[in-house]
Amino acid sequence: MFNNGNLSNLMQQAQKMKENMKNIQKEIKSIEVVGESGAGLVKITLTGSHNCKKIEIDSTLFKDEDKEVIEDLTVAAFNDAVRKISEEHKKRMLKLSGKIPIPNDLKLPT
Repeated sequence: MFNNGNLSNLMQQAQKMKENMKNIQKEIKSIEVVGESGAGLVKITLTGSHNCKKIEIDSTLFKDEDKEVIEDLTVAAFNDAVRKISEEHKKRMLKLSGKIPIPNDLKLPT
């Protein structure tokens, strides 16, 4: 089934893919995305490692009776940013894998 040449080639390809996955991990950690809600009234900036870097809330929202609205919009913006990180991860992994779907919960080597 496999001769030594095929097995060696397969091992080299696996090693190269592992290195590429490490590079993608580094790229993803360095990117930033901005999640928005309320037509841009609330914005949250996250890093690729899902760390919140910045929250911006438009000053027009600051009234006592709007507290719950601000909190809900903040949660929605945060979730939007997390979704964008996941989409970026999928895009880059598909590019690496040659269109072979890779599970979202796949733990990449660190």
